[in-house]
Order: sequence, then C-alpha cells, then structure tokens
Amino acid sequence: QVQLVESGGGLVQPGGSLRLTCAASGFTVNSYAMTWYRQAPGQERELVALITRAGDYTNYLNSVKGRFTISRDNAKNTVYLQMNSLKPEDTAGYYCRAAGLDYWGQGTQVTVSA
Repeated sequence: QVQLVESGGGLVQPGGSLRLTCAASGFTVNSYAMTWYRQAPGQERELVALITRAGDYTNYLNSVKGRFTISRDNAKNTVYLQMNSLKPEDTAGYYCRAAGLDYWGQGTQVTVSA
C-alpha cells in the first residue's frame, strides 16, 4: 500500500527556514521522479520542485529558485524540501508525490507570517 507522510511544516517568520520531510512506503522513491507541490487557500495546486530518479537533475517553480532545495535519501526512502528565505506568499499546504503514481499524503502546512 502506497503511503506518503509529509511533516516539518509550521509557523515561521519571513526570512526563516523550514525543512519538510516526505516519508514514503509501499514503493521505493528511487524508482520514480519525486515532486513537491503546494496549494494555498483558493488556489490551484502547483508544482514546486522535482528531482529525477537518479537525483542528477532538479527543477523548481520560478518563484522559489535559489531559496528551495529538493533532495532524496534513498536509504531512508525519504524526500526532503529545504526552504530558506521564506516569504508570506510561500504560505500553503505542501504535498509530495511520486511522478506517475496518483497518491497524495495529508500534506504539511507552512505558514509564513510576522
């Protein structure tokens, strides 16, 4: 059974940092490209970051380039999203997903506010 469990969200001041974790089970993360999405209230879910199966290529939403870093630990079957220099517009629920698998976790809420 495929499961994705996101954690690490919270309330942070503008300019702060958070590290999100996505623990996967029921499949191996190194068999898929892995992605992070986010969805703010009243907004469409949008792709934030992607890392290929081999981990040799990453891509980011333009508004987070240079601030967010996606990575994976195949031994732990886990994917991370390091978020630095957070802005209020980064406030959203964050979700991870394996490309090609139609499964979503419960997400983790990130709120950036003074």
